[in-house]
Amino acid sequence: MKLDVLMIAAHPDDAELGCAGTLLQQVATGRQVGVVDLTRGELGSRGSAEQRDTEATAAAQLLGLHVRENLRLRDGFFVNDEATQRLVVQVIRRYQPDILLTNPNVDRHPDHGRAADIVHEAAYLAGLPALHTEDAGAPQAPWRPRLVLQAIHNSYVRPDVVVDITAYWPQKLAALQAFQSQFFHPDYEEAIQTYISTACFLQTLEARARVLGESIGVGYAEGYTCRRGLGVSSLSELR
Repeated sequence: MKLDVLMIAAHPDDAELGCAGTLLQQVATGRQVGVVDLTRGELGSRGSAEQRDTEATAAAQLLGLHVRENLRLRDGFFVNDEATQRLVVQVIRRYQPDILLTNPNVDRHPDHGRAADIVHEAAYLAGLPALHTEDAGAPQAPWRPRLVLQAIHNSYVRPDVVVDITAYWPQKLAALQAFQSQFFHPDYEEAIQTYISTACFLQTLEARARVLGESIGVGYAEGYTCRRGLGVSSLSELR
């Protein structure tokens, strides 16, 4: 299946945290959208890998994703080496996304920046005809996304792109709270509390979405950075 937009994230719930509104908007406009998680988040302080699997499936349904899969790399210990890059190259060539999203370049969780580096490099390598990969025994054709963007998670950075998600904010919040073991949910009880499991974190997330929205004159927004310059064919395309 060729995808229009693919998010490759370090952990289940990273896509919901950073770009769920954008994914919902893309699905609503008829585009093919998917998420590939690198790990199962098994080192999380709350819940289990099995719970995260179930939660990721529920969130995928709420987002209307056409694809969600997990590469099952080691949470906290995956590395940016040839083997990992080849796995990500296979994913990129399998789904041939025009737009590729991933984690922030620098963030509170070290996996996030490492994932961003892997995806950035793999996106380039995936376009090289001399790099041979296979999928289910069949050779893969080269493919390079036309755009790679990094979402904003915990650490605030000035975005290069801001996307209006006002119409999708309630759905984004519902998809995020599908991960009941990770984020605040009134129906989930666990003795351990973390930075992201409190109601205050959700309030902070909403405040950031409102600030980003205010920067472009809308209610709620998500922001992205890009490692290269961004261009338009006409000034009228900017708002």
